[in-house]
Amino acid sequence: MCGIFAYINYGVPRERKFIIKALIKGLRRLEYRGYDSAGISIDASPLKLPQLEDDKQSTATPVVFKSEGKIDNLEKVIAEQAAAQNLDDASNFSVHCGIGHTRWATHGPPEARNSHPQRSGEKNEFVVVHNGIITNYLPLKEMLQRKGFTFESDTDTEVIPKLAKFLYDSMKEKGSSRELTFRQLVCEVMKQLEGAYALLFKSPHFPGELIACKRGSPLIMGIKEPSDGPRPFSDPEEPQPFPAAGFFKEVASKGTTQGPIEFYFASDSSAIIEHTKTVLMLEDDDVAHLSDGTYAVYRLQRGEEDSEGYVRQETVERISQTLELELEQIMKGEYDHFMQKEIYEQPNSIQQTMRGRIKFDGLNEDVGTLVERSLRGEISDDAHGRIVLGGIQQYAQTICRSRRIIFVACGTSFHAAVACRQIFEELVEIPISLELASDLLDREGPIFRDDTAVFISQSGETADTLEALKYARANGAFCVGITNTVGSAIARATDCGCHINAGAEIGVASTKAYTSQVVALTMVALVLSADSMSKSARRQEVIRSLLKLPAAVSAVLAQSAQVESLAEELKNEESFLVFGRGYQYATALEAALKVKEVALIHSEAILAGEVKHGPLALVDEKLPLIIVSSKVQLSQDPPYPSIIVIQ
Repeated sequence: MCGIFAYINYGVPRERKFIIKALIKGLRRLEYRGYDSAGISIDASPLKLPQLEDDKQSTATPVVFKSEGKIDNLEKVIAEQAAAQNLDDASNFSVHCGIGHTRWATHGPPEARNSHPQRSGEKNEFVVVHNGIITNYLPLKEMLQRKGFTFESDTDTEVIPKLAKFLYDSMKEKGSSRELTFRQLVCEVMKQLEGAYALLFKSPHFPGELIACKRGSPLIMGIKEPSDGPRPFSDPEEPQPFPAAGFFKEVASKGTTQGPIEFYFASDSSAIIEHTKTVLMLEDDDVAHLSDGTYAVYRLQRGEEDSEGYVRQETVERISQTLELELEQIMKGEYDHFMQKEIYEQPNSIQQTMRGRIKFDGLNEDVGTLVERSLRGEISDDAHGRIVLGGIQQYAQTICRSRRIIFVACGTSFHAAVACRQIFEELVEIPISLELASDLLDREGPIFRDDTAVFISQSGETADTLEALKYARANGAFCVGITNTVGSAIARATDCGCHINAGAEIGVASTKAYTSQVVALTMVALVLSADSMSKSARRQEVIRSLLKLPAAVSAVLAQSAQVESLAEELKNEESFLVFGRGYQYATALEAALKVKEVALIHSEAILAGEVKHGPLALVDEKLPLIIVSSKVQLSQDPPYPSIIVIQ
């Protein structure tokens, strides 16, 4: 996953050193996404306010710094090249747009020329950072090469700034009855692109302005100002409607001098939280235009053109949200890395998932107290437990009238669905289907109006799952979202849902989100079966078992020394198999996936009942086997030392 970060200041004087430091720190917050190179773009000289249009371009020319390897390498490159170009660290900028990027190579090897920002040419007339993949970049590249453009990189991204330059020159030659705006130009670029992207554009032709747009890849906008709210601007070409009363200040016209304000853009809220908690979540085909300390959000109207043949856009309201995230949550603390931290956070994250959702008649206590009382056996058998899920409760009858429930997810989230299929079948008694999002889309599997489709995603932004959601909605299914991110694309696009409340998960390989997804889905099953008298005893058993989970997970984590010893034995193996059956098949799937992701060792999960139907041919006295068994006790020791049983 690539990472995008931008810092824009207006009327808040900042030295070049401060701007570079802000960009570098933002990129460091995105390191967890994985990367092999990084880069930033800043202005060569300050742009003064106010300043004549004729003078702006000469002072706002971007400079680009890029490096392969770690961000530390980038810092060295910036220091060396800035000194060579006589860029003064103390130069003061009252208005400035700086953009940065961490790249995970897809097109072309991890080299400085392939890292972002990518540019339109030697003059840096258009500079772009990109997260995603442009699927039609080859025909665009061939067209631009025929037009005389020379490409410097192997990336799909480079076609974007060069396409912007080509369209800019073409539109200038064509002439127009109105002034060409940066937003209109970027919309024309977007019209030509296919694939998934989050993009940031800057250009000396439009100094002090920045355009952000997205389709399929996440992009968040942060707003920080000393006054009581952000301000949009109105385009003089079109009258702008007022958003909801009480949120925005009075609408200001483009070009008017505004008060001090700072903006941030990032692929993830973890890079913004230390600066501001006020954010806007951009949606697909949104175009955010920042200019003169103001902003507006437009929606690209694909397939529609205005009287001059340009793609149409309409202004849209995007209500700001307050991040429920604290800076401490995105710090490693005493742990070596985020994944280790999040593994040890699971007793607490599971408890957070249940907080306010488990109730016992006559016991008006929070989940922490209930967990402690459950361990001490102080909750009587007569106390009736129930689950309260505000996002699901009122839709329970609609879901229960469905012909089937379809779980749609990818990776770890799919394994959470596998883990909970059995409890849904037992309690809800509705046929359950499991679908990998990408496979559902490839097959165009049948989905009907009387189906309920449940979409599971930690981030709420998983591209394949989002596309499957659109497909299900187009087919009339009732859609439910299970996510860890308030305000995410899946949370906004579904009919109802449940947040797992696991807290920020920074590690790329999911850990605590998986266990919280399993708990949240189990609680959904309990809510859907609430009217079934025949399942009452089983529901009470499951509710009481949920309260014991945090202590059970803590007990497992206390065996870390044994786990490390086992890892030491296995670390040099080239392959091993993980067996599980029933509920533990999902555990086997997730274990095998984690070994692939983290240890880079081939591993395969196999349903234990299927071992004799082929996989047994692989087994010998040397191949390590891990057997996950929560109930079955072995009558004798395993015949080979390479067989490891986890009970």
